[in-house]
Amino acid sequence: MTTTTPGATTPSPLDGVKVLDLSRFIAGPLCAQILADFGAEVVKVERPNGEDSRHHGPYHRDESIYMFLYHRNKYDASLDTRHPEALGILERLIAWADVVVENYRPGTIEKMGIGYERMKELNPDVILVSVSGFGQTGPDSRRALFDAISQASSGLMSMTGEPDGKPTLSGTYIADYTTGYQAAIGTLMAILHRERTGEGQLVDVASFDTMFSALGVRLISQLMLGQDMPRSGSRDLLTAPVNVYEAADGPVYIQAGTASLFPKLCAVMERPDLAGDPRFAGVEGRMAHQEFLEGEIGAWAAGRSTAEIARVLDEAGVPYAKVASVAEVAASPQIAARDMIVESEHPELGTIRMPGNPIKMEKTPPMVRKAPPQVGEDNAHVYQGILGLSARETARLREAGAI
Repeated sequence: MTTTTPGATTPSPLDGVKVLDLSRFIAGPLCAQILADFGAEVVKVERPNGEDSRHHGPYHRDESIYMFLYHRNKYDASLDTRHPEALGILERLIAWADVVVENYRPGTIEKMGIGYERMKELNPDVILVSVSGFGQTGPDSRRALFDAISQASSGLMSMTGEPDGKPTLSGTYIADYTTGYQAAIGTLMAILHRERTGEGQLVDVASFDTMFSALGVRLISQLMLGQDMPRSGSRDLLTAPVNVYEAADGPVYIQAGTASLFPKLCAVMERPDLAGDPRFAGVEGRMAHQEFLEGEIGAWAAGRSTAEIARVLDEAGVPYAKVASVAEVAASPQIAARDMIVESEHPELGTIRMPGNPIKMEKTPPMVRKAPPQVGEDNAHVYQGILGLSARETARLREAGAI
């Protein structure tokens, strides 16, 4: 488990990069947090009573734990963007930033007076990362979108669930997370381009596009063969036998669909008759008879514990996994070894435990330098330290309701 190291001086690849985070919810904030994990100075701007996410439970010491996921390593500045004095403050922050991340519905920042053309007037080489539902162009560009809408509209939901059941949402906000990572990749490409040419640019990342690009073999099957693959539940699309089976003490997932793995599973099961049956020699035959094979494997698994199944399959080199609960995986030695749970100390909120960054780097690893902030926690740093306002002017803006 990794803990924040106050004053850590490990060099980071994005040291010196300044990011203005105007985004909310998941995809945009996650993009900005990834940049912050690798050293960027990120200023998050949110309204004085907090963005919507802060009002979603469950809570830890009256603070939504939702905010612990996407806002570490950021400085938080409160700002009422509808206040008459807000535009001037936003313009100064845009002039300061190398990168601006926003995920308003397309057209909104133009109405606010800080559209991309205006940003370029303030900061000619600025990089604007616009994360949206359907993108900045196209007939659906102005439509509202949340993660579930992306899953439904992109085709992902139609692929998920049992063959004879209803389309099903993923168990997590997979569209938002994937879009956040794509936005971070796009940001890094734009930073690299600017280092080479001095030019900023608009990075346009849409959740709909991201999910469509992730449809995989089902998409290429439709594009190239005109074929729709039905929902397959927990089975593999292209090989068999692959499924979840009920062991004596819980479910276990077994992947034995290849020409080399199927005989190994048969050997573990002491079923040479299955391995030698010509009906199951090729993948097409195993696919055609997967219900029969699953019945045989299920009967074998039912009389054994998940620990016993894990032991024999591991020895045979057959991929498997106990279907773990969140509590089980969070407590696993593998998660600890990979530093996938990190801790940070906040002076008011106490110890905050968060998922670690999955990107591991030998020379420039991601670091947790700062706990997720509360609303306006860093107003003095942002308004006085970055923008150079006096303490008197900052107090006036606060009294006026601007910050």
